[in-house]
Amino acid sequence: MSAGSNGSTGSADGTGDGGTASVSPGTDDVNDVYDASGAGAVAHVHGAAGGIGAGGTGGTGGETGFLGLGVMGQPMALNLARSGVPLVVWNRTPERCEPLRAAGASVAAEAVEVLARCRTVFLMLADDAAIDAVLGRGTPAFAERTAGRVLVHMGTTSPEYSRALEADIRAAGGSYVEAPVSGSRLPAEQGRLVGMVAGEERAVATVLPLLAPMCHETFVCGAVPDALVTKLAVNLFLITTVTGLTEAFHFADRHGLDRDRFLAVLDAGPMASGVSRMKAPKLRDRDFSVQAGVVDVLKNNRLIASAARQSGVASPLLDVCHSLFQETVRLGHGGADMVAVLHALESRTDVPAAAGPLPERSV
Repeated sequence: MSAGSNGSTGSADGTGDGGTASVSPGTDDVNDVYDASGAGAVAHVHGAAGGIGAGGTGGTGGETGFLGLGVMGQPMALNLARSGVPLVVWNRTPERCEPLRAAGASVAAEAVEVLARCRTVFLMLADDAAIDAVLGRGTPAFAERTAGRVLVHMGTTSPEYSRALEADIRAAGGSYVEAPVSGSRLPAEQGRLVGMVAGEERAVATVLPLLAPMCHETFVCGAVPDALVTKLAVNLFLITTVTGLTEAFHFADRHGLDRDRFLAVLDAGPMASGVSRMKAPKLRDRDFSVQAGVVDVLKNNRLIASAARQSGVASPLLDVCHSLFQETVRLGHGGADMVAVLHALESRTDVPAAAGPLPERSV
């Protein structure tokens, strides 16, 4: 999943009415979702080979800013700095900035310094509250921090929040681009993320060259919030896929199957994917070191469910996943990788009543 800063993580991976062109639930509180029970074409842009160059900043001139150096943000910013972009960075916990300093980036003491120095600023922050605080939203400082700048929101928030943020930034004289990414820590380190962007055409054109060092492919999705809606749909697929993989592993393991052989069968079959090849060995080895964390998966799950409720879309698989990941957090594994949902499955197996009765046979 991709989102996060200051230690949070992100995830793995619509089309507008104009087709595709190849260029190379009703609640106001997302945390309460479960308590109650684009215009334009999509352009596909391949990542550019090589760096942008020491003087290049995607057509903006001067320095580029990057706020939020968490599990995802730090490797993304490192790839940007190593490509030759003059970069100014900030993070709430300053020690996360040191690898960027070593890579040649300038480290700001405060986020406002980055906003003062840079015309284009990437925001890889944990949530909407963090974004609002950094930008001074709702205060007189907001216009000063956003006017004349291109603000690039790379984290994962609700589409409604993003739409409102764009309206406020544009009203203050700034430009806004959504640019969530698909992928976890390893693809971020490799510069192999998949980017999704939405916003005004001119602002998007400014940002695309800067995404190339971080994303091997980028899709232009039209107007805000279509990039975030795309990201949420991708995350729905990721969450349900990894949960299904984990349940399949648990089923095989409790039946005494050889783990390596089972993984080999999976890898040889049509369901094999980059995700399965990354996550299945972690399940085999009980390696819960974080790539996409359980707490962040739960956050994304709630965001998707909220969007589904608001649009009247059913999400039964996602709702089951929410229950399992919530259980995983309660069992003390919120900081582990999402494959730690295995603990919830094991807990239900060890307490059979929790699994409920078998479904009735249809006649």
